[in-house]
Amino acid sequence: MSDAAVVCRELGCGEAVDALSDAHFGSGSGPIWRDDIFCNGSESTLKHCRSQGWGKHNCDHKQHAGVICSGVRLVGDSHCSGRVEVLHGETWSTVCDADFDQQDAKVVCRELGCGLPVEVLGAAAFGRGEGQVWSEELQCRGNESQIHFCPTTSSLKHNCSHDNDVGLVCAGKSSRVSYSVRLVDGGSRCAGRVEVLHRGQWGTVCSDYWDLSDAAVVCRELRCGEAVAALSRAHFGPGSGQIWMDNVECRKSKSKLKNCKSPEWGKHNCHHGEDAGVICSGHKKSTLTDGFHHCSGRVEVLLGETWSTVCDADFDQQDAEVVCRELGCGLPVEVLGAAAFGRGEGQMWSNELQCKGNESQIYSCPTSSSLRHNCTHDSDVGLVCAGHTQARLNNGSDSCSGRVELQYLSERGTVCDVSWDMRDASVLCGQLNCGSAVAVLGFLSGTT
Repeated sequence: MSDAAVVCRELGCGEAVDALSDAHFGSGSGPIWRDDIFCNGSESTLKHCRSQGWGKHNCDHKQHAGVICSGVRLVGDSHCSGRVEVLHGETWSTVCDADFDQQDAKVVCRELGCGLPVEVLGAAAFGRGEGQVWSEELQCRGNESQIHFCPTTSSLKHNCSHDNDVGLVCAGKSSRVSYSVRLVDGGSRCAGRVEVLHRGQWGTVCSDYWDLSDAAVVCRELRCGEAVAALSRAHFGPGSGQIWMDNVECRKSKSKLKNCKSPEWGKHNCHHGEDAGVICSGHKKSTLTDGFHHCSGRVEVLLGETWSTVCDADFDQQDAEVVCRELGCGLPVEVLGAAAFGRGEGQMWSNELQCKGNESQIYSCPTSSSLRHNCTHDSDVGLVCAGHTQARLNNGSDSCSGRVELQYLSERGTVCDVSWDMRDASVLCGQLNCGSAVAVLGFLSGTT
């Protein structure tokens, strides 16, 4: 990609999206002037890159090189999803969510070869960008082939910051892109087994010589922060299919795993029991702790390798919906403050969740580092989700009184009254939409 980057820069065409081979755009004719080109990426023109010399080659016209450049990019999960950034001159700028619509999204996805737009996301869903926010408003009609063909206006209606950076998810991965990287089976996109996309097929990376320098490149490429751990021996489970890379040796300057030194694609002496893994500092997932089933308890978020509790003042109904959804626990029933499920240990999370409520996992939620509250573990938030566990009150005078019974999967059972108190009863009454708990009754009455 260094060679392609020089070409795009020389032509004023923005970022190199892909470097293509095997006459992807058809065979040329006449002399073949350059072969075995090596650019370090800093050259201003292609002719300044190292090669065998003009006219020296051992190729034919079926091996012509090709390049795809673009004035727009998506920074985040993959080539086809992420924060929208537009090239203006030599500067990449983010775009305000209030000034970006479905027609603009169609053009961006089309230009990147990523099909149709699936979702336009505001509020810095893919993280806050750097530098400037673009000072013009796109006014695409939706049928343009590239973003620079779209009309623009300098009369912005909104005053935006990076908190308003727009994100975009397109339907498909570009068939033009022959590589990518992902982390699988680690609980979030920022932790898991390392997998690389090559020639349209995902494969794993062998952990021979795998270390934090290699992991750092993966984390940086995925915008997942710093490398916390470089793991071996299929820590996240064995993969399947191809093992694409082995004996990987990355330098800190590398921006993509595929550019790191390794034998040729698919050449290795490993098996899937040696698949490499990574944990990045951006890894986070949620759990509920010390509740009466796995769908209730104190909210804790995993960031890197550390579980942290969450301040009740910084957690709302939208955050609760995402936690319950991630855990497969249905809808939230009640958000409880003041350490309702006991005080946690260790640190409190230093970010404020700003979920919209439609995210599938907690790591997809935007966060803010500007906390409004200074909390202690006395303020640990708790959550009760509807879950797979169904509750009822039986043999009472109505549906809001009686013996407590819980159904888990296909089996129904009762609840022991030892340690059962008004707090527990209040949670149950809320779950059943029965208001507040009035009384807790034990063995003598046989009801509660």
